[in-house]
Amino acid sequence: MSPTTQQPQRNAPGALVNGLVVFASVMLIVGGVLDVLRGIMAIAEDEIFVSTPDYTFAWDVTGWGWAHLLLGVLAVVVGMGLFAGRLWARVLGVVIAAVLLVANFLSLPYYPIWSIVLIAFYVLVIGALCEQRRDDS
Repeated sequence: MSPTTQQPQRNAPGALVNGLVVFASVMLIVGGVLDVLRGIMAIAEDEIFVSTPDYTFAWDVTGWGWAHLLLGVLAVVVGMGLFAGRLWARVLGVVIAAVLLVANFLSLPYYPIWSIVLIAFYVLVIGALCEQRRDDS
């Protein structure tokens, strides 16, 4: 074969070439940063959140703030691990996205629009990380 008609070289197995993983890592980092900001808001000024008196999963807003802050930091770390192409980050990415999805669902009454946006973020992250290419092992 002449040099002009060669097929493009494929990246080595294990290299981060899957666009969905890059998408998931960006979304996980952005969602994690948003959760960190939400946690800081809830810890510093919990008066900005709407409180629903008869909510089944009632918890102190400051407690939700700490939960979102810690989970958001973990999401950012896992998102950076996804950029490095680590398998542990892919598995933990699905787990942390699922946990954050549930946490945002449980905190819907306190900040509904933000919770819905982040739930959508984490659904996309889980879908992207569960996609497997044929050459993945």
